[in-house]
Order: sequence, then structure tokens, then C-alpha cells
Amino acid sequence: MANHKSAIKRAKQSEAHRMRNRARKTRMKTAIKDLEQAMTSNSPELASQLKEAVSIIDRTASKGVIHSNTAARKISRLTRKANTLLAEQTA
Repeated sequence: MANHKSAIKRAKQSEAHRMRNRARKTRMKTAIKDLEQAMTSNSPELASQLKEAVSIIDRTASKGVIHSNTAARKISRLTRKANTLLAEQTA
């Protein structure tokens, strides 16, 4: 454990950041899973769930929890899958 006052404060801050980042990452993963569930069930609210998932992924990247390239890759793959399903539904 930390001995100096500044090290104790830093340990507390690190733990708070870790918990906050963990919550953000969990929220992102849940949004992705919900979107994938909607894709498999051909849900009518697929477009709105895609918009929400993209927003959460972008927000997670902007906070520095995940890298911006990782966020772009996830968004690209999810959007591509959703667009093919939406095209099949309208055709």
C-alpha cells in the first residue's frame, strides 16, 4: 500500500477511475450485445439501437477508455451488419 500522502491520494484516484472506466466499458458491451440481439431477431427498432450503440461507443472512446481506432472498427463492423439486415428487410 502507498505510504506518502500523495501516493495514497493517487491510489484513491486510480481506483475511482478504474471503476468509472469499468462501468463505461460494461455499458458499451451491453449496448453492443443488445444490438446484436436485435440483429438476430430482425427487430423493427434496429436503426434506433444502432444509433444508440454508436453513440455509446463514441462516448467511451472520447473518454479514453478504449482507443479511437478500436471504436471506429467496432462502429464500422456493426454498421455494416445492420445495413445489410436493413437492406434485406426493405427488399
